[in-house]
Amino acid sequence: MSTPPASLPIRFWTLGWSSLVRDWRAGELRLLMLAVTLAVAALTAVGFFADRLQGGLTRDASALIGGDAVVSSDHVPPPSFEAQARTLGLTTTQSLGFPTMGRARDEEGGAARLVALKAVGEGYPLRGTLRLAEAQGGPDSAVNAIPAPGTVWVDEALLVSLDLKIGNPLLLGDSSFQITRIIVVEPDRGGGFMSFAPRVMLNAADLPATGLVQPASRLTYRLAVAGDSGRVAEFSRWAEQAMTQPGVRGMRLESLEGGRPEMQQTLGRAEKFLNLVALLAALLCAVAVAIAARGFAQRHLDDCAMLRVLGLSQGTMARAYTFEFVLIGLAASALGVAIGYGVHHAFVLLLAGLVEASLPAPSMAPVLLGLGMGLTLMLAFGLPPVLQLAQVPPLRVIRRDVGQLKPATLAVLGLGMAGFAALLLAASRDLLLGAIAVGGFAAAVLLFAVASYAAVRVLRASVNEATAPRALVMATRQLSARPAYAVVQISALAVGLLALVLLVLLRTDLISSWRSATPPDAPNRFVINVQPEQGEAFQQALKGAGVQRYDWYPMIRGRLVTINGKGVVPEDFTEDRAQRLVDREFNLSNTPTVPPHNPVVAGRWTDNEPDALSVEEGLAEELGLKLGDRLGFDIAGQVTEGRITSLRKVDWGSMRVNFFVVFPVAEVPNVPVSYISAFRAPEPSNGFDNALVREFPNITNVDMSQTIAQVQRVLGQVISAVEFLFAFTLAAGLVVLLSAVSATRGEREREFAILRAVGAGSQLLRNVQRVELLGVGLLAGFLASAVAVAVGWALARFVFQFAWTASPWVPLGGAIAGALLALLAGWWGLRSVLRTPVVETLRKASA
Repeated sequence: MSTPPASLPIRFWTLGWSSLVRDWRAGELRLLMLAVTLAVAALTAVGFFADRLQGGLTRDASALIGGDAVVSSDHVPPPSFEAQARTLGLTTTQSLGFPTMGRARDEEGGAARLVALKAVGEGYPLRGTLRLAEAQGGPDSAVNAIPAPGTVWVDEALLVSLDLKIGNPLLLGDSSFQITRIIVVEPDRGGGFMSFAPRVMLNAADLPATGLVQPASRLTYRLAVAGDSGRVAEFSRWAEQAMTQPGVRGMRLESLEGGRPEMQQTLGRAEKFLNLVALLAALLCAVAVAIAARGFAQRHLDDCAMLRVLGLSQGTMARAYTFEFVLIGLAASALGVAIGYGVHHAFVLLLAGLVEASLPAPSMAPVLLGLGMGLTLMLAFGLPPVLQLAQVPPLRVIRRDVGQLKPATLAVLGLGMAGFAALLLAASRDLLLGAIAVGGFAAAVLLFAVASYAAVRVLRASVNEATAPRALVMATRQLSARPAYAVVQISALAVGLLALVLLVLLRTDLISSWRSATPPDAPNRFVINVQPEQGEAFQQALKGAGVQRYDWYPMIRGRLVTINGKGVVPEDFTEDRAQRLVDREFNLSNTPTVPPHNPVVAGRWTDNEPDALSVEEGLAEELGLKLGDRLGFDIAGQVTEGRITSLRKVDWGSMRVNFFVVFPVAEVPNVPVSYISAFRAPEPSNGFDNALVREFPNITNVDMSQTIAQVQRVLGQVISAVEFLFAFTLAAGLVVLLSAVSATRGEREREFAILRAVGAGSQLLRNVQRVELLGVGLLAGFLASAVAVAVGWALARFVFQFAWTASPWVPLGGAIAGALLALLAGWWGLRSVLRTPVVETLRKASA
């Protein structure tokens, strides 16, 4: 009886290190390291950016909202709120903000400009530092005061646009104020996204004399408090409780997120796009790691069989390969973290103006996430096939048919995928976005595997070998002879193409619709606060300037208080948007005829129908309203009711005057009303705008062309950041394509060597390879595009909130693109298959 060989006296870390050096020099680990580095770099780049952004917002939270806590309201806050704050020993101050028109005197040119007016009281600001300059371009200094009566402080941009200087008067409504200082830093102003109008700050005592506050004016009152953190927390709890009491509406306690929503919304959407791109890159890299690791294991079968013959134990071999992969995972992760840290600085630069450059240093969280993600990729997707090398029998040295790799068990795959999915969900910082991306990818992989296996079976049965071209017959035989390889190859190609097609769709359709330009003939001026007695003169002024087409509608401020006779409070709804809609005042209107740009989609509009309401379909869906429901609105203390008789479709991007709710009558009696108009200003517009504001000093003339240009520039910055990160996903997709095509390289070399040995020409074999790659690419591209449309729709509908329908030509275009990419990847990855001498290939196969 023979005695088994003694175990080799070698430690696993020595063997693992020597294997690592040898495999690296041989180029065996480069694809694995590249995939892990790309995944970690993409995720940590977004992670560093989000971490520093959150740190900066947290650091400056009090200054950003102007106090330790702020009560914001669309009406004068009840006196009890300020009384409660003073009872707790807190310092308070109140301010009022709204857009209006500021203009120069005729002697200074008479120019007019939309301004963001803020009336401030004593003690402003409670937190942060107001910095002012006494001359244009001069030094600034901190100021602990408010404008003196009869004076205003302004942004320098207003001086430039109105051609004014320090000391000149500025006309606001019915009053004139002397400009005394220039605002350099306003701590609680918020982000740059919506602050397109220059600031004008005045003493709150001067506001009544301007006549700018009208019954239908859209005002924002803010009561800021500051003091001991415990007392502030107590006040916040009291205020939140008080806001839930019956009759208290339109008030909210501002937090960092709620207080400055314009900046949060823009940066939040940008972060979601960046997270999506990073998630897709990580998912692609997981596929690339799995394919590359299996190829690595396949090439090491013979080496491991020889080590087993020499007496190396299975445990030592398993620990050695684990040690090697952990080292590679750590090295690749560290490199990815370093690259991600460098890349996140590009985001800060690309989003300049939205993000402050003086952000705090990042925490260790992105570093730990990157290292954890890299090791999870290597251990969950790379290590399982490699660990099978420890089970290779010594008999393989003389029998090559034994000891082949087996598919990983469901338990191993499930555990690895669960850990990876958990990390991705944590990295996404958005459960819905992560669930759609990860869940959609998992479902897509299963679908691709089933569809590709069925396609191979159908192809084998449908190709007539007697009449079909020889290249097609041989390619079909090759695919059907190894269906498992065909399924892996098609599925991997489809996964890579899925991410690329999805991002192309998001970029070309979703983002393009987001930043779509104003229609060429759309209005570029919105004028509000036109009083009823000014209506006829205002319309005559428009016609006199050559404006023949304009929207002209009454505007009524009202709050929804009842539905079918039952009182309505925000807590009745679960969705945040529905709660905000119920808690705010609506802009209502009335018109005897249906607005031509609002088609009726349900019910019937009857001109001059009493006791009727027409509701925008989106509002009805959000609040669960239906035809026949009765709505009650509190309009200046008087409840006005109506029955929903029609639903309208409103295009909020049309740059026309639109309303959530319209009374289909010529007049709503006994309610305060102002008028709104939208029109396209005649060119040149400066003189027209100035003349209009001089004649009607109380109106607010909003130049939407300037606003849209500002928004477009900001969105352009966001899109540039997304496209910058897209390079990572593109690289990951190409790695997957190359991995998938190269996965069967060894088998192709042996098969083609045998065919060449029996007389097959090189041209025939090239055609066979092309036909196979084209067929695989066509199927993978079609499947990927079809799934990308579904996933893209889900992301558009539920995450980015776009109305989007993909072109029916997307699957066809995806199939053609998939075929071309597979052909190019095959040419690159398999170009040496037909160049290797037949004798050399057969010698390797029999060795």
